[in-house]
Amino acid sequence: MASVIGKKVGGRTYYYLVTSARVDGEPRVVSQRYLGTAEEIGRAMEGDVSAPGEARHRTFGDVAAVWATLRRLDFVRRVDDAVGAQRAATTLGTHLALAVLHRATAPDTELAAWWEDGVAREFLKADLPNHWRALQRLTPERIARIETAIAGAVLSWLGTGNAALAVDVPQFATFSTADPCHCELAGLGLVVTKDGAIPLASRAYPREGAPPFAALADDLRSLSPANDVTLVFTAGQAAQLDLGRHFVGALPLSEHPDLLAKPASARKPVDPERFAGLTAFDTRAVVAGVRRRVILTHSDTLHHAQARAFGEELGTATRELAGLDAALASGTYRGDRGQVNAEIARITRGRRVERVLSPSLAGTKPGEIRLTWKVDDAAVSRLHDEFFGKQVLVTDHDWPVSEVVTAYRARTHLDSTFRWLTGPAVAGPAPRWDWTPHRIAVHTLVTVLASTVTHLMRREADRAGMNLSVRELMDSLAGIGETVLRYPSTGGRPRTRRLLTERSPEQQALFDLFGLSSLGGYEERRSSGPPASAR
Repeated sequence: MASVIGKKVGGRTYYYLVTSARVDGEPRVVSQRYLGTAEEIGRAMEGDVSAPGEARHRTFGDVAAVWATLRRLDFVRRVDDAVGAQRAATTLGTHLALAVLHRATAPDTELAAWWEDGVAREFLKADLPNHWRALQRLTPERIARIETAIAGAVLSWLGTGNAALAVDVPQFATFSTADPCHCELAGLGLVVTKDGAIPLASRAYPREGAPPFAALADDLRSLSPANDVTLVFTAGQAAQLDLGRHFVGALPLSEHPDLLAKPASARKPVDPERFAGLTAFDTRAVVAGVRRRVILTHSDTLHHAQARAFGEELGTATRELAGLDAALASGTYRGDRGQVNAEIARITRGRRVERVLSPSLAGTKPGEIRLTWKVDDAAVSRLHDEFFGKQVLVTDHDWPVSEVVTAYRARTHLDSTFRWLTGPAVAGPAPRWDWTPHRIAVHTLVTVLASTVTHLMRREADRAGMNLSVRELMDSLAGIGETVLRYPSTGGRPRTRRLLTERSPEQQALFDLFGLSSLGGYEERRSSGPPASAR
C-alpha cells in the first residue's frame, strides 16, 4: 500500500511517498521516496521536472575539516603577521594554507589537478601559477617565526600547560633527484605536545653524518616553546643519553630477563578503551647503575604481529635449508664444510631463527657433506612467552602507565603520519628537479604544519570518543562526498545544486565535531533537498 506522509522540520514540511507491506505478519515500511516540499511538488505538477545536465562527485569532508581547523587556528593571519609586510595580492599566509590543505588531504595528487577538481576553491582564493614562487619567499628566519606563531596558536587552543616531548623521526623523508644514483635522506627532530603529539617545533637534518641523538635532544630543548620537555628515546638510543633530565624511553629486552620471565598474571590492563589488549607491570629496576621506574608492557596486537613475522622468517629459513640439503645430496653444491657453515649462518642469521633452529653437518669432504636440522619447540614457546609483544619502558615521571605509553608511542604515530604525507620518496616535477636545502626546508615546513593540523584534529576526535589514527580519521572524512548537479541554463546563470552523500554514524559525528554544516552556508546551498534530520 502506498501513501504520502509529511515530516515537519524547522517549520517546513517535506513529503515522501511511502510503500507499506506486511512482513512476518506485521505492517512495515518497505520503501520511501522523497517527493519534495509542497512548492517543489507543485512545480513538478506544472511540468518543471528538468533533469540536471551535468553531475560531478568530489570529496568534501577531509578538505572542509582541515580548512575548519586552519580557520580556528587563525592560520592565515598568524602566518602573515609572522612574515611581516607583503606586496603580493595573495599573501604568504594564503599560499601556505593552500599548501598545507593540499598536503593534508591529497599528498599523492598533483597540486593543480587537486585544485581544479576539488572543493578547496570554495574556501580560499589562490594565485596558483605563482604558488611555488611565493613559497620561495620563505626564508629560514620566516620559517622559524611561522613555526613559533602556529605553536602559540596550538598551545592556546589546548590550554593544557607547557608539557612537551622531544622526539626523533630518523626516517622522515627520502628526496629523489634527477640523478638516479643520488638522493637526499632526511631525518627530523621534533618537539610535540604531550597531549596529542602535535608538532610545535622541528629540526631537519641530513641522515648522512647525522648528529648524535644526545646533541639533537639538546637542540630540540632549545627550540621548544614549552617549559617542561620530556625526551623520548628508543632502545637503540638509550646508551647515548645522560638520563639526568625528564625522559621516557625503551630498553633492550635482553638486559632485563627477570622482567621478561614474569607471569602474565603479574600484568594489569592499562586502559581497555584506549589500549585494547595492552597490559603492564609497573616496578623498579637498576638502569645504568641507578634504580629507576620501569614498566613491562605486553600488547596482544604486537604479539600477533611478531609471531606472524617470526613464522614467515622460520618458514623461509627451513625452505632454504631444505634447498641447500638437496643441492648437497645431488652434488650441485660441492663447497667444503667452511663454505657450507657460512651458507647456513647466512640462512639463519636472524636472532630469533638462530634461537630455535639447530642445523648439523655430517661428512667432511665436498660431495659427501649432508645437512640435517631440527626446530626446538621449547625455544619457540619461550619466544612466545618471554619476548613477543613485550617492551620495557623506563621513565623518571610518576605519570599513570597510560600516559607513559602514550608518550612513548608519540614517535610511532608521527612516523606513520610522515610516511603517509611524504610517501616512499618525494619526487620533484619532471624533467629535472634539484632538492636544494631551501626546497627541503619549505617541504619540511609544509609537512610539519600538515601533521600539526591533522594531529590536532585527531586529538579532537579522541576527546569525542573516536580512537582513530590520522590516516583513519582522514579516510573517514574523505568518505563524506559532495555531488554537484548543474542544470541547463534557461537564459540566466546555470542553476547548481550541491548534495552531501549519506554519512555513517562515525562520519556524522565527525561532520558535527568539525562544524562542517556551517562552512560557506552549506546547508543553505542544498536547501532544495531535505535536511538530514528529515530523512
